[in-house]
Amino acid sequence: MNVAVFSKPDCPYCDKVKKIFKLTNINCAVYNLDEHFNRDAFVSEFGEGSTFPQVVVDGRKIGGCNDTVKFLKEKKIV
Repeated sequence: MNVAVFSKPDCPYCDKVKKIFKLTNINCAVYNLDEHFNRDAFVSEFGEGSTFPQVVVDGRKIGGCNDTVKFLKEKKIV
């Protein structure tokens, strides 16, 4: 499973998603706002009004924290 997390500093939902991946031993690439991308690139990729984090699994946009937990439950990972 190829996982990317688009995160921003001081975001409790970002921290939660990263912790879930760590606890399930799923490696994820973490991309941070203003370090790896800027706000315009984020909006261009995920759409106006998208929240942090945004998770992409195997090229498929999963969504934010709640959508990621739902996805992992559906896949019986958590």
